[in-house]
Amino acid sequence: LAKDATVKAFAAKSGPLFREFDLSAKRIRIEYFLAQIAHETGGLTRSVENLNYSAKRIVEIWPIRFPTLASAEPYANNPEKLANKVYANRMGNGPPESGDGYRFRGRGYIQITGRDGSRNAGSRAGIDLVANPERAIATADALRVACAFWKWKELNPLCDQKKFEEVTKRINGGLIGYQNRLDWLTKVRKV
Repeated sequence: LAKDATVKAFAAKSGPLFREFDLSAKRIRIEYFLAQIAHETGGLTRSVENLNYSAKRIVEIWPIRFPTLASAEPYANNPEKLANKVYANRMGNGPPESGDGYRFRGRGYIQITGRDGSRNAGSRAGIDLVANPERAIATADALRVACAFWKWKELNPLCDQKKFEEVTKRINGGLIGYQNRLDWLTKVRKV
């Protein structure tokens, strides 16, 4: 269950921010947005990517990077080492030793990942997320950052075309958790 402070901040900021970022122009935009962030945060209960996985789970999530249990063992239950490995040299991040993978691991309502994501969403939000990635999870900033990410990824037109799968791909890079996202969409529509 989401914390009271999170729910109150979300409720207070959603109207103005949804108007500012054109989410309120069409109901489907809000529905898709809420379903996606509900999935990414477990119903607004998680704000930072965990990455505390067993070797078995690491192989399941990143089979190309970790083709065997033995290759995953050194990273098991070590979120920092794992993030620095899997997010290195991509998404604007430096090599593993830079620490960028962990510094720019998924954060916020939309789980912005990577230096590039932080820079692009942050610039649209008017927040320097590269210098301070923790602001993506700050109660005062989290919704603005998620809306800015939404704008950066140009998701409103996809909502208007009812392309929920494509919205998911632009957020996630694939279809991880797709059924859960659809389940959240059903819940959102009931409300």
